[in-house]
Amino acid sequence: MTAFDSFPLGKPAFVTDILDRAAHLRNDEAKLMALESHRDTRAYVVYRDSLVVKQDADGPRALLSIDEALKFGANPGTIFLGLREGAAVFGMGISAPAVETLLPRNDVAVSELRGMAMQGVVPPNQLSSIAMAKSLVNWHQRHSYCANCGTRTVMKEGGWKRECPNCKAEHFPRTDPVVIMLVTSGEKILLGRQKQFLPGMYSCLAGFVEAAETIEDAVRREIFEESGIRCTDVNYYMTQPWPYPSSLMIGCTARAITEEIVIDRAELEDARWFDRAEATLMLKREHPDGLAGPHPFAIAHHLVGRWLQIELGKRA
Repeated sequence: MTAFDSFPLGKPAFVTDILDRAAHLRNDEAKLMALESHRDTRAYVVYRDSLVVKQDADGPRALLSIDEALKFGANPGTIFLGLREGAAVFGMGISAPAVETLLPRNDVAVSELRGMAMQGVVPPNQLSSIAMAKSLVNWHQRHSYCANCGTRTVMKEGGWKRECPNCKAEHFPRTDPVVIMLVTSGEKILLGRQKQFLPGMYSCLAGFVEAAETIEDAVRREIFEESGIRCTDVNYYMTQPWPYPSSLMIGCTARAITEEIVIDRAELEDARWFDRAEATLMLKREHPDGLAGPHPFAIAHHLVGRWLQIELGKRA
């Protein structure tokens, strides 16, 4: 199965959620403790941008038993993600020293999530749960102390809240909204590349939504700041959870009303217009100059692919 098969048009990574979040169980500490010790309970163990996976005979396995996770050195504090076919699924962190002890072993691996997802190593229907685990583990590691008074906080509600024992402030996981947009002008689309992209790769422009800003204003502002292009007719397409560390990619389209590109070199290495033929070759990885579009793993690929599909329909 190729990446194109794993992530068909309209279904990028992290959007297929097979878990019942079962939020009603988060305040039931006795029930959560019982679930942790149940033989059917499973966990994802997260280390930075990587997963701890068991190397089975038929390949890597990300969903571990609690016993396996603890034997690998995962932290005992678990985050309740939800129920999968009635069985509890948790997220767990692991320390750097514990990871160091795993690296020489043959029965376990610590593998970068993005690479595994793009290569189809992790089943697509597990990626949403893994994204949840990764986002929450990262949030707990970064928010151990109260932003109000500085006291160390404690985990509550199955990992979905931290509470300050001193000032009683409650702290909840955050999600950062990011707009990502396909800019069109007739039969052309605007794509850009950042310095850290793979050679020849171009993708949609993107940026964080600022305080007290609408999605539409963020789309127009980010496009103008990065490329100098003025846009109108902003339309929503779909969203994609993005656990790097915890964003929500808001996919949109916009119509350009100017075409002269003025690149913000602090943000982009290059930006240019591509016609439909070039964009098609880029998504297929068949462009004669070695140019490539975004991977099907990412919502940007689906924004471009949908535009190509619509344009093809217009010509039919």
